[in-house]
Amino acid sequence: MALKIRHASTQLEAGIARQVQCDIPALALGAAAQQANNLQLGQRVKAEGFLAQRSLRITQLVLHIDNIKLE
Repeated sequence: MALKIRHASTQLEAGIARQVQCDIPALALGAAAQQANNLQLGQRVKAEGFLAQRSLRITQLVLHIDNIKLE
């Protein structure tokens, strides 16, 4: 199951607070896909997994989700 996760937080960079926001393409398979299928748009989640490039020829990073749950 392909999905997109929006991350927003405040991070410190060189001692200065910085607002960070990005959309992350993600992929969930098996049990993680079943977990993701029960989510509603806009819900806060904690996703665990790993980053990998989309394919051998497409180097865009994709989050491969192993576990996703409501926060």
